[in-house]
Amino acid sequence: MENLVVYSGTATPDLAKQVAEFLNVHLIDAEISKFADGETHLQIKETVRGADAFLIQSTCPPVNDNLMELLIAIDAFKRASAKRITAVIPYYGYARQDRKDKPRVPITAKLVADLLTTAGANRVMTIDLHAGQVQGFFNIPVDELPGSFVLLDYISKLKIENLTVVSPDVGGIKIARNYARRLGVPLAVVDKRRPAANLSEVMNVIGDIEGRNLLIPDDMVSTAGTLCNAAIALKAKGALEIISAATHPVFSGSAFEKIQSSPIKQLFTSNTIPVDKDKIIDKIKVVSVGELIAKAIDCIHNDKSVGKIF
Repeated sequence: MENLVVYSGTATPDLAKQVAEFLNVHLIDAEISKFADGETHLQIKETVRGADAFLIQSTCPPVNDNLMELLIAIDAFKRASAKRITAVIPYYGYARQDRKDKPRVPITAKLVADLLTTAGANRVMTIDLHAGQVQGFFNIPVDELPGSFVLLDYISKLKIENLTVVSPDVGGIKIARNYARRLGVPLAVVDKRRPAANLSEVMNVIGDIEGRNLLIPDDMVSTAGTLCNAAIALKAKGALEIISAATHPVFSGSAFEKIQSSPIKQLFTSNTIPVDKDKIIDKIKVVSVGELIAKAIDCIHNDKSVGKIF
């Protein structure tokens, strides 16, 4: 494709390679290294003057290092005279800090948006933001791709009978409703209540789940506490097989151990964040979003509607 260049940061190299293969282009040659004090050094080894540049880099753990590397890459492409720079951020870190929920705390999602814009990004592409209002923190175009569509496509092919979609908490109802609508199945909600500060949560379920197979969706799995607690409560209330779907595999703390010991039969996730192959368990199935990103890049580069691919 004329004037199209794709760059990969160090956070998601396998995903970037898949995107480049779908687009039939090569990844731009760049040298990324660290100085002795930890500073990141980056040099683009090819000319990108006048190019439509797409920089692929998730701001996943280590979040600060990957975010800083992305900012440096944007600055390098800007100073190398790229015509347009799109920051492709499959997982947008700091999206959970989207409002002041306590006194004297920052709105870090807005800070990151400002940093990306100031660095020189002309556009941002991301997948399944934790909070949709983060799009409004930018004064440049933002394309939020629905990674859930990739997971839904995979799950629908399983043809699970007697299925109900269950939101693991009240905050996840919007995501669960989208899954239920696309699959054409009923919706239920886990209502978590803590009677007192030092008492365990009481799980109430709104909806019929007894004797049914369940799908618990979410935008991410971090510690897996909410997900696994919901699965345990649902199993105790008569659920049959339980599967889950989450776009972003953060998997922090003892997430793998919790999932392994939980009633969850299978967890479907994506490669917006690389999953450690030495730690991954059989219950986890990783589905690639490489083709989704590639299609969106093709639409943007050729001035076509991104929405048409969904």
